[in-house]
Amino acid sequence: MIHLRLPVIHLPTIQSPFLQGYLRGFKMIMSRMLGQPKWMVLLISICLMSLVYYNHSVWDLPVAVVDQDHSEASRMVTRNFDASPKIGVKTYDSIEIAQEDLAARRLFAVIVLPKNMEKHILHGETVTIPAYGDATSRISNGQIEQDVLAAYQTMTYAYNQEMLMNVGFTPTQIDPILSPMKALRTDLFNPGISFAAITFPGLVVMLLQHSLLLAGTRTSIVLHTLPQGKPPLPVYLGCLSALIPIWLFLAIVLFVAWPMILGYRQTAPIPEILMLAFPFILAVLGFAKLITECLRNIELMYLTMSMITTPVFYISGTIWPLQAMPKWVFFISNMLPSTWATKAIASVDQMGQSISEVGFDVVMMLVLGAFYATLGWFIGALRDGHVRKFIVSRKRLFYRKIK
Repeated sequence: MIHLRLPVIHLPTIQSPFLQGYLRGFKMIMSRMLGQPKWMVLLISICLMSLVYYNHSVWDLPVAVVDQDHSEASRMVTRNFDASPKIGVKTYDSIEIAQEDLAARRLFAVIVLPKNMEKHILHGETVTIPAYGDATSRISNGQIEQDVLAAYQTMTYAYNQEMLMNVGFTPTQIDPILSPMKALRTDLFNPGISFAAITFPGLVVMLLQHSLLLAGTRTSIVLHTLPQGKPPLPVYLGCLSALIPIWLFLAIVLFVAWPMILGYRQTAPIPEILMLAFPFILAVLGFAKLITECLRNIELMYLTMSMITTPVFYISGTIWPLQAMPKWVFFISNMLPSTWATKAIASVDQMGQSISEVGFDVVMMLVLGAFYATLGWFIGALRDGHVRKFIVSRKRLFYRKIK
C-alpha cells in the first residue's frame, strides 16, 4: 500500500482591520438584501411600466377626415392619409360630430378638405386645409402634422406634374422643376432609433437613481442610529458597497435584457453598460451621503424623496431638451447624476457612440459623486461638532505657540 502525503495549503487570513471591518459590513448588508429581495419590486414595476413602449412608436392614430369637396383631389389626399403609417383615417360627414369626438379623446385630429379644393388647385390658387389637433400629446400631434404635410405635397406634386405635361414638358424636364433639390438621408447612428428608445433609458435611470437614493440613505441613517453608536468607517463603507452589485445587476437587466425582449436594437455590449452604470452608482451613493447628513430621519427622507422625484424627472432632459431650459434650471439639471447617465447610456446603447465619446459624462458623474460625498461628510462633521472642536483645538495650539 502506497501512502501519499499531500501538502497542506494554508490560506492566508486577512490581518488588516480595515479590510475585516469592510467585509463584515459588506456581508451584513448583502445577506439582508438577498434574504429580503425587496429591490425585485423595482424590477417588476419598471418592466410593467415600460410595456407602454412595446410598439416602439405611435401607429394608426385615429384621425377624422371630413371631405367637403368629393373630388379626385380630395380622394387622393384621403388615400395618402390612410397609406401613412401614423394615421388611421376615419371618414366623417359632419365637422361638428368630428369635433365632438376629438373633444371626447376618440380622435387625435380632425382634417377638413374644403369645397372647391381641386378647382383652386387647378387654377394655381392657394388652398388652405383646416386641421384641428389634440396638442396634449406632443408626439402624436407632431407625427400627424408631418404625415398631413407629406400627403398634401404628394397630391400637389401629382397635379403640377400633370399640368406641366399638358403644356408640353417632358418628365425629364419636370423633375428638376418640381424637385430642384434631392434630399439624401444617411443614418449616422442607430437606424432603428425612436422616441421610445431614448425615453426608456431615461425612465430606467431616473427610477434606478430614486431607488438607490432611498436604499443608500436609509442604510446610512440606520447605521448612524445604532444603539452602540456609529460603526467604524470600514464597516460603513462595506455596507454601502454591498448595494453596488445589486444595482449593477438591475442595470444589466433593465438596460440590456429587458430592451432585448421589447425588441429594441442595441449597440453597446454588457461591459460598456457596466462601465457607465458603475460611476453612476457611485455618484448616486455620494448624493445619498449628502441627503443622509441633511435629513438624518427616515420618515423625513421618504417624505422628501417622494416630493422631489417628479421635478427631478422633468429637469433631467429626458422629456424636454436641456438647451430649452432656463439657465438656472439647466444648472440644477447638470448637478444631478441622472442627467449625465441618461445622456451617456442613450448615446452608447442606442446611438452607437463609443465610450470615449461619452468620457466627459463619465468624468462628470465621478466628480459629482466625490463632490456630494465630501459635502455630506463636511455637513456631518459640522452637525456633530467635529469642525468646531477642530477649530478650537487649532486655536489653542496657536495660542500655545505664541506664549
